[in-house]
Amino acid sequence: MEHIKRILSYTRRAVDDYGMIRAGDRIAVGVSAGKDSLTLLCALAELRRFYPIPFELFAITVDMGFAAGMDLDPIRRLCVELNVPYTVVPTEISHIVFDVRHEPNPCSLCAKMRRGALHNAARDIGCNVVALGHHFDDAVETFMLNLFYEGRIGCFSPVTDLSRTGIRLIRPMLYLPEKDIRYFAQKVNLPVIKSPCPADGNTEREAMKRLLAGLERDSKGLRYRIFGAIQRGEIDGFKPASRLRGTKAYAEDEPPAD
Repeated sequence: MEHIKRILSYTRRAVDDYGMIRAGDRIAVGVSAGKDSLTLLCALAELRRFYPIPFELFAITVDMGFAAGMDLDPIRRLCVELNVPYTVVPTEISHIVFDVRHEPNPCSLCAKMRRGALHNAARDIGCNVVALGHHFDDAVETFMLNLFYEGRIGCFSPVTDLSRTGIRLIRPMLYLPEKDIRYFAQKVNLPVIKSPCPADGNTEREAMKRLLAGLERDSKGLRYRIFGAIQRGEIDGFKPASRLRGTKAYAEDEPPAD
């Protein structure tokens, strides 16, 4: 696929550094229809062609059940093009979160229910790995959200073994800046679908994204230094660049030019 080289380079580095893929893995990509998960799907589909460790790839969308709904036909066509089996899981998550529970801060419960539905669907089709589209900026924002709103030092892990479900979670785009994902999605015209969620764009994460963007203007490379601190602190399974199997981690390189 055109323009995939840079995306693939970052993705393979993270996969290699953290041993994310093992022989015979059946990997389900959680496809929300946003730019991140679609980019991840394309990257892993391309990686599957030549990676020395064989693996199978699947795509799963958890349909939240919003009244407006989403036209998933473009996603289906992309999966056919990539030769990736596609599963859609219907749920009533939106009804439960917004109509039954009337959650004032719906994101936490929604995320928990989506994860459960995704993991169950992955097991149902025989997958032992779930790949999520979290990227470099997500890691920095998550670290800062935990610090600001919960008063703790923490982040999601590059690799997480869920002992109760037998699922391994991996985040292959860990080193990939969001701006590169945005550029790729636009250049190849990925079928990105805007989320119908009423909370979309009005969350603590969006506020943190804006805060970091403002701080970055006055302190160039701030996000890269925060990510480096997460690595050096070995927070939640991260490793400092000096301990990684590959050469120097992309995320601790010089920040790419805007």
